[in-house]
Amino acid sequence: MRNNQDRFGPPPGGDNPPVQQVEQPLQFVTPTEFVELPSRGVFYPQGHPLHNVETIEIRHMTAKDEDILTSRALLQKGIAIDRFLQNIVVDQNIKVPDLLVGDKNAIIVASRITGYGANYEATICCPSCQKNVDFGFDLQQCEPTSLDIFDELGVQRTQNNTFLIHLDKLDMDVEVRLLTSRDETYLLQLSEKRRKSKLPEANLTEQLRRIIVSVNGSTDTGYINSFIEHAPAMDSRKLRTTYQKMVPNVDMKQNFVCSECGYEGEVNVPFGANFFWPQ
Repeated sequence: MRNNQDRFGPPPGGDNPPVQQVEQPLQFVTPTEFVELPSRGVFYPQGHPLHNVETIEIRHMTAKDEDILTSRALLQKGIAIDRFLQNIVVDQNIKVPDLLVGDKNAIIVASRITGYGANYEATICCPSCQKNVDFGFDLQQCEPTSLDIFDELGVQRTQNNTFLIHLDKLDMDVEVRLLTSRDETYLLQLSEKRRKSKLPEANLTEQLRRIIVSVNGSTDTGYINSFIEHAPAMDSRKLRTTYQKMVPNVDMKQNFVCSECGYEGEVNVPFGANFFWPQ
């Protein structure tokens, strides 16, 4: 049998078959943005990727990132958010456990905005009527705190990026350091172990053990523990409140109006269950 080419002759243009155009697949590039670090990179040691770097570049959240945030295994281990954050940081030389807590919080807020928008619906217990009410927060208003607070609090910075807080009643200086994400994870795991062992909570004292470098110039662990256990409440409270105020962080305070009783005042934006898992 003769084929069609034999019957109708060679194709136009000679013996060479026409060249087919192959369409190239579309390449999707996930957008990125720069997040201002509350620490401005000032408190990272030399050699750290963020030393004196004021911003960090992150990738916008994708469906793949949502898989990480909803992974049952990662959630049970308590590492879903850290794994997610490590995934969206563009410079992989930057490790999430080494981030200062305030800088990590800034990345958390920024990544939530890229994924689900700045509007955050949360349930708040009204400080006045004690009723739970739904309230919408604007995460765009969460700005980094000022570094000028150190001078205002009378906190003295050392060459080692630690800080001296003077206690009036004992008339001594306590040297503290800024907590990292690794420290935060350690404290959370320690608290969970105490809960499972049905031991009393010791969150305040355990945090003090983690942040205190020296007391009155002494780095002896026994001396520091003795100070934590026996320091007058006035000095202990000053140490905790001063530390809380001085930590470079994201200002999560926003104006709240109760729909039940009309109360109006500032509250902290809660990192609730629907922060990364909105309805």
